[in-house]
Amino acid sequence: MADFKELLKVDDLKNGQMKAYTTEGREVLVARVGGEFFAADNRCPHFGAKLAEGKLDGTVLTCPKHASQFDLKDGHVVRWTDWSGVKLGIAKVFKSPRPLVVYATKVEGDKVLVRPT
Repeated sequence: MADFKELLKVDDLKNGQMKAYTTEGREVLVARVGGEFFAADNRCPHFGAKLAEGKLDGTVLTCPKHASQFDLKDGHVVRWTDWSGVKLGIAKVFKSPRPLVVYATKVEGDKVLVRPT
């Protein structure tokens, strides 16, 4: 089991902010919601968009490429996309809804640590 890695300081992110960090060759998105920190892959599991460029509403993260929504608490798909009609049908053939990979986080003093496995 991999150890937790320090990615940032508590004060590096304000409430409602998110940012991408690199650790162990992975791009990890870290978001602060209230007093909690959440971490996940920075790439959308559907079309590969950089999720740090998306929108954060509470713990729900919206993909900037196709408007998929994921809950950062556990990675489940809240909404697969806002597309409709033929575009939605074609997309489902090539990329089915998949959850977002999330990582454990913890705060020790002023450090935010993530276990990127």
